[in-house]
Amino acid sequence: MTIRTCWTRLTGQVPAGTSMPVTGLLHPRLMTLALAALLAACSPPADTPSSTSLATIQISDPLAELQLALLEAEPGSVITLPAGRFGFDRSLTLNTDGITLRGAGMHETILTFQDQVAGAEGLLVNASNFTIEDLAIEDTLGDALKIARGDHIVIRRVRTEWTNGPDTNNGAYGIYPVQTRHTLIEDSVAIAASDAGIYVGQSENVIVRGNRAEFNVAGIEIENTVGADVYNNTAINNTGGILVFNMPNLPVAGHTTRVYENDIRDNNTANFAPPGTAVSSVPAGSGLIINSNDKVEIFNNDFDSNDTANILISSYFSAGYSDRQMAEAFDPYPETIFIYDNQFGSSGSAPSRPELDALRVAMFGEQGRFPDIVWDGVTHPERMSSDYAICIDNGEAQLLNIDAANNSANPRLGDETHQCRHSPLAAVSLPASMDM
Repeated sequence: MTIRTCWTRLTGQVPAGTSMPVTGLLHPRLMTLALAALLAACSPPADTPSSTSLATIQISDPLAELQLALLEAEPGSVITLPAGRFGFDRSLTLNTDGITLRGAGMHETILTFQDQVAGAEGLLVNASNFTIEDLAIEDTLGDALKIARGDHIVIRRVRTEWTNGPDTNNGAYGIYPVQTRHTLIEDSVAIAASDAGIYVGQSENVIVRGNRAEFNVAGIEIENTVGADVYNNTAINNTGGILVFNMPNLPVAGHTTRVYENDIRDNNTANFAPPGTAVSSVPAGSGLIINSNDKVEIFNNDFDSNDTANILISSYFSAGYSDRQMAEAFDPYPETIFIYDNQFGSSGSAPSRPELDALRVAMFGEQGRFPDIVWDGVTHPERMSSDYAICIDNGEAQLLNIDAANNSANPRLGDETHQCRHSPLAAVSLPASMDM
């Protein structure tokens, strides 16, 4: 039974799907309840086999038809959108597995939410086996594209943007899969998010490749995620280019991330995150930051012109949010880090934090600059073996231990304990049907 049929049975009215969506018949305050009632009334019994048809639903008028199509589509459906600019005043939602949503191109099919009055996202997806490609989502009140608790997620050639540029009032996240498994984000663009342009959180088996993140607070952020490959991306003009974080109050502990063959430069945009958020503590001028994360491999990247440092490594204790409650099993120390074969351009000459800039001048003079790798120096007192070390095999690149635990009483350049290697991490593998 389709939602259109259910609506007719429930109300005795036939919605004009080609001119007005079901939601257009309701007062906005009743819309959420009505949609929930429709979903409950129209859902098949739990033991009903899912359809595997490959029906194509061609949308000619997205404003009138798209939300209804997202509600009615059966697993296997491909929803296609025409070129054009289409303005929505409330969020779109998809709760059906096995859907492909396809536009005519990230600069041709534009879903704009500049007049949005309701909803926390542009498009919210609570489904698996979902593909979205070849469209743009602009100027949402909150997150642009959020995908929650899905498996087998493909985001390809999608652009998210706040067209007014960096602004604290912009939505937090551009592309935002959270609590997902087997996720691919490729050839996409994220611009001017007030938290992270491309964010993957509490997820497993992730590939982020071939994307451009620009003028966000965090360009690309991998947070509390297990098994991520981040490569062939461009992170430019963000506050921090790429972040690999573990937050202390989440149930999933992230580890095993490879960041390689990325272009990470000119990440000097002033931090415009709302005060109190985790990324509000990210220093402008940060190329790549590792915080409280383990088994991170950084190689074959091009770093240049990041004014604070090319790479920052920190523990929870110096991350700027150490007042947050820690989960009992949370490990606050960054360990088993391997940095090698990167190209480091001139960076570290103008740290955005006054205390860091004062340290730079004290150690290297007015015209001096920080080494390419800056570490807070905080370690677990019982984990001193090489298995946990920050290892560097990167030509003349040096590590600066700023001795943060002692208020920088004894900052020093790294010694032979960092001249080591870890075994390379394995590549992330996605199902062949996704990685095409």
